[in-house]
Amino acid sequence: MARPAAPRGPEERRRRFARGHRGEFFAAWALRLKGFRILAVRHRTRLGEIDLIARRGDLVAIVEVKARPTLEEAMDAVGPDTQRRIERAADLWLARQKDHARLSLRFDIVAVLPRRWPVHVQDAWRGR
Repeated sequence: MARPAAPRGPEERRRRFARGHRGEFFAAWALRLKGFRILAVRHRTRLGEIDLIARRGDLVAIVEVKARPTLEEAMDAVGPDTQRRIERAADLWLARQKDHARLSLRFDIVAVLPRRWPVHVQDAWRGR
């Protein structure tokens, strides 16, 4: 599937930025209702950004949030390069945790679709 065209002008960039933030907000609430505690939103490292880091017990979900018209488009938007970038950023985050030895890490996607509850895809890909 073809990538969407690059934003044209500052107004389009602002709209996409705002849509992304709204998507992260809705995704975080959906995860909270499933019993997760949100540890970080838009966690930045030198290797990349993680949209959400959520924890339930010893499980840590590294979550990529995608606001797209369909679930298929959201899943396609997280390609191998994006996965590797997120995995490297997650490794840095995990190394800084005191209890990192007992934590299990999972890579999830939350698709924020129009007029629907966010779709949580668990174990969307396997890390290295």
